[in-house]
Amino acid sequence: MPAPTLIVITGPTGIGKSAVAVELARRLGTEIISADSRQIYRGLPITTAAPTPEQLTAVRHHLAGTLDLDQYYSAALFGEESLRILSDIFTRSPYAILCGGSMMYIDSVCYGIDELPDISERVREQVKQIYAHEGLEGVMERLRKLDPEYAATVDANNTRRVMHALEICEESGRTCTELRTGRKRERPFRILKFALTAPREVIFERINRRTDLMVAQGMLAEVESVAHLRHLNSLNTVGVKELLRVIDGEWTLSFATERLKKNTRVYAKKQLNWIARDGGYRMIDITQQEPVEEILSAIAERSE
Repeated sequence: MPAPTLIVITGPTGIGKSAVAVELARRLGTEIISADSRQIYRGLPITTAAPTPEQLTAVRHHLAGTLDLDQYYSAALFGEESLRILSDIFTRSPYAILCGGSMMYIDSVCYGIDELPDISERVREQVKQIYAHEGLEGVMERLRKLDPEYAATVDANNTRRVMHALEICEESGRTCTELRTGRKRERPFRILKFALTAPREVIFERINRRTDLMVAQGMLAEVESVAHLRHLNSLNTVGVKELLRVIDGEWTLSFATERLKKNTRVYAKKQLNWIARDGGYRMIDITQQEPVEEILSAIAERSE
């Protein structure tokens, strides 16, 4: 019996991770944990490029479409839930698949995340009020005073991350820099990590084609159905933000579609940079290699 093995499949958005994961899970007789911070919410299957009904029927998926849009969630919670699910999967199969493009979610399972304080409603509301009255720059200004080192490195355009950093500082009376040790945890299973990739122009063309398809499938109507909930963090994402500008009459659908393509390409570059920094992924060029066969071959090599 092979040792319990977690197979991680990631890569830039639009590269085809879900299809590869489903076929691999079918071949190995196992299940998939979805590592996507937006697909975990229900109600936006087009906008989040969620697994199709056919894919969900073909293979059991975990943590996909399980939360309401107003439910709080984090990478730390994802890591905890995923470890419990993995323990269960490994009672049925020596393999499990973690598939998605939310890199902090993947890292929380593979490496663990530092234990950070639970945020009280009082502090969460306090930070929300700063954001409501002073905007993201007001939150950043406060963060710079409390934790200048972390403020200098955080993505200043990531609203949720900036707000959560301030929440941590306010709740604990300590800095994020102090609390984040970066220590990697040992896991009771082996981990094989694969990243799908392609030449940059191929990745961008796939993103452009998929965006056009999503718009044609009714993405605007889907976003319009949740526009009244725009204040929720779950909707602070590429796709929703651009189409809300159409709904508000600020942009045409054509302009928003092109901006969405551009912003998605920027996101894909960030994913590729994260993968490169990790250094632990086996890269699979989908234009040169058949991903499922490459992964199965690598699994066989490690099992010998």
